[in-house]
Amino acid sequence: MPGVFSTIANLQKNHYSGKRTEEFCPSLPPGVVTLGEKRVQSAPIKFDDLESTCFIAGRFDVVAELDDGSFAVMDFKTGNPSDDKVGMYGRQLHAYAISLENPAEGALKLSPISRMGLLYFTPDSCEYTGNDCQVLGGRMSWHEVKRDDAAFHKFLHEVIALLDGPLPAAEPETCDWCSYRSEIIGVSDTAKKGSNDPKSQAIVPSCPLCGDLMKQRTGKFGAFWGCVNYPNCRGTRQA
Repeated sequence: MPGVFSTIANLQKNHYSGKRTEEFCPSLPPGVVTLGEKRVQSAPIKFDDLESTCFIAGRFDVVAELDDGSFAVMDFKTGNPSDDKVGMYGRQLHAYAISLENPAEGALKLSPISRMGLLYFTPDSCEYTGNDCQVLGGRMSWHEVKRDDAAFHKFLHEVIALLDGPLPAAEPETCDWCSYRSEIIGVSDTAKKGSNDPKSQAIVPSCPLCGDLMKQRTGKFGAFWGCVNYPNCRGTRQA
């Protein structure tokens, strides 16, 4: 996320902290913004038909404690809202809600989470107020995300099943990532498919320092794997 959006979100968190929801979001039930930017972590999540488990960790923007005793999780966004964006960020909000209701030992617990959604700031005006100060104005709009734990767990199941499964065959003609892998190790797609050159058959490792892809290089002591982010990252592996 560009730094300016993080700055705007932090200013909003500070501004709305302690305010009642009726003051800025009539679409929400009455309550008070009580928590801002807290870390969450879920208990381990396990599926009966999968070997691996997972957990969720993150940090929400703000939570309001509603007068009925439940909680609303809200995330600040800047820009033009759309159904696609709301759907994409919906998984993020589900992750917060599930983590808060089913926390790891010692992690923050809030339950039940009855509402969640995005508070969008859409700038539409600009005013110079003097003394080198400019003020942006715009509309604040609430975009509700409907709770669907079954769909979210289905998504988690698909991710874990993919990670547990076999590595798919490289298809550089149809897969941009496969094509990228081919390019960074300096061989053509044709060479990867038909060459007996060990270099063309190599599996590209990940960098032990930053986790990004690596590229074969030649140094004073022969071939080695170097991080594609060199010189910003100096991770290496033996070839």
